[in-house]
Amino acid sequence: MTAANGIKSETGSAVASTLRRCTGNGLAAFAKLVRPARIHPHDPWMPPLRQLAIATVVFVAVFVSGMIFIDAATIRGVARLPLWVIDFFDAITDYGKSGWFLWPLGILFLALAALPLGPMPMSQRVLAAAMVRIGFLFAAIAVPGVFTNIVKHIFGRARPGVGGSIDPTLFSPFSWPAAYAGLPSGHATTAFSVLVAVGSLFPRARTALLIYALLIAASRIVVTAHYPTDVVAGALVGVVGALMVRRYFALRGLGFSVGPDGILHQYPGPSLKRIKSVAREQLAN
Repeated sequence: MTAANGIKSETGSAVASTLRRCTGNGLAAFAKLVRPARIHPHDPWMPPLRQLAIATVVFVAVFVSGMIFIDAATIRGVARLPLWVIDFFDAITDYGKSGWFLWPLGILFLALAALPLGPMPMSQRVLAAAMVRIGFLFAAIAVPGVFTNIVKHIFGRARPGVGGSIDPTLFSPFSWPAAYAGLPSGHATTAFSVLVAVGSLFPRARTALLIYALLIAASRIVVTAHYPTDVVAGALVGVVGALMVRRYFALRGLGFSVGPDGILHQYPGPSLKRIKSVAREQLAN
């Protein structure tokens, strides 16, 4: 065997070992994610059916009123905004795409899963805690986004200007063209799910996250990609979806816990400094 063949063999073996480790750790994480709930709070999370029905009726009434009295007027008013305002929102609107968050989170999760687990229990706990939090962020942003991408094509609401006019009542259900995928706003869903998900782990960042979410939501109206009610609906999906994912994790003791009163609490997590230290230790082994 030549030296080159030996190097290739060692490289291939290292890659195969990393893939096996990554797959094994990923499957172990998935097994914890789909396990039955371990915590059963005494207080019900969902409101009584009657209250839920009333809230649904109120939301539909407010949505229809906004569609009739606010949507068209707002889009027409956007045309009177200064050009620099429109240019500003046009420059930032794409930062509401979920890919800005899901790709880095997914890559980081796989990178942590590929790290060799050392013999120290503390190192294993640190890496496990980091993977749980990254997995939570990914799920809390991805799940509402997937829901939005499905239902917007079912509703088939036209975007402003489609059909040659500003008609908030124009629908073409079960349509797949992007022109008829206005309700709910995907960017608003992402922005507000980021607000809830990241804000749950980093409470001090909530003010900055709220500003980000409001700017992204406003940008979708200013660039006339959505009506205001599309954006409100997207924000609602993002908030509720992320809260549901957080609840799901808490009931399984993953990153969060549920107190006897039904209130969620975050488990203390490792600091970024500690995670970096453990990662260096594992890579050095």
